[in-house]
Amino acid sequence: MKKALITGITGQDGGYLAEFLLGKGYQVHGIVRRVALEAPEYRLVRIKSILDKIQLHAASLESYPSIFKVIQNIKPDECYHLAAQSFVSYSFEDEFSTFNTNINGTHFVLSAIKEIVPECRFYFAGSSEMFGQAEEIPQNELTRFHPRSVYGISKVAGYELTRNYRESYGLKTSIGILFNHESPRRGYEFVTRKISSSVARIKQGLSDKLVLGNLDAKRDWGYAPEYVQAMWLMLQNDEPGEFVIATGETYSVQEFVKEAFAVVDLDWKDYVHTDPQYYRPAEVNILCGDASKAKKILGWEPRTSFRELVRIMVESDLKALNP
Repeated sequence: MKKALITGITGQDGGYLAEFLLGKGYQVHGIVRRVALEAPEYRLVRIKSILDKIQLHAASLESYPSIFKVIQNIKPDECYHLAAQSFVSYSFEDEFSTFNTNINGTHFVLSAIKEIVPECRFYFAGSSEMFGQAEEIPQNELTRFHPRSVYGISKVAGYELTRNYRESYGLKTSIGILFNHESPRRGYEFVTRKISSSVARIKQGLSDKLVLGNLDAKRDWGYAPEYVQAMWLMLQNDEPGEFVIATGETYSVQEFVKEAFAVVDLDWKDYVHTDPQYYRPAEVNILCGDASKAKKILGWEPRTSFRELVRIMVESDLKALNP
């Protein structure tokens, strides 16, 4: 039985990946902060249905000894490094903790694997935010990085660390450059979940407006459960490398809003307001990925359409209000 270690197992991707790996017959381990074990009803909500099937280990990405100890005890066959401070807006507010968690945390995990289980296959969660103000559309594995946020900068550093450990020490490290991927498990602070949950509340008469920032920003939005499958496929490939995972289609925040309100038969213009405080200091206007390499080498391609993704999220939030 293969053993997989997931950092960030309590997040959107971590939960879906854990479920997917369990279905493949893996023994699944996850790293969580100790506080999560002390308040499981709040911090482990995304994985509550599989808590009896996985093993959780208390450790911190800010502590090399704790990471080293967990990896030494587990000796995983595969490691999926998903944990990060991933909310872009917050990264502007607290640059230092974002760098500390995202860069040092990645370095700690890579170093421990090198020392203990160098044969372990490692996945690093990159991000389309690394492209930022991209010079070309769509973006692929050869597109130059031009990050426009502290989060994006930290991910570029993690990317380079991961590639360096492959080239310098022969580790089998792969990098997924995942474009925006959403689901009903997305955090409420992210714009897509803010939209879907607000639409549900407005439909039920619990709210009367939705306040957003830049409605013209465009993103390449996919469905998270499909994207975690791409992570697994990367580590099954004998030749490690970098892969863009995306739909190849872009839609604006305004289009997402329009589709979300259409699900509940309401006109978005009656409820949506914009506020400059929600604009980024340095905006990224268009991100669109070219996943042709992933399709050719991994056999991966998206299956859920943009409209279907929006519908899934809104209907899930409606159901949560009317269980």
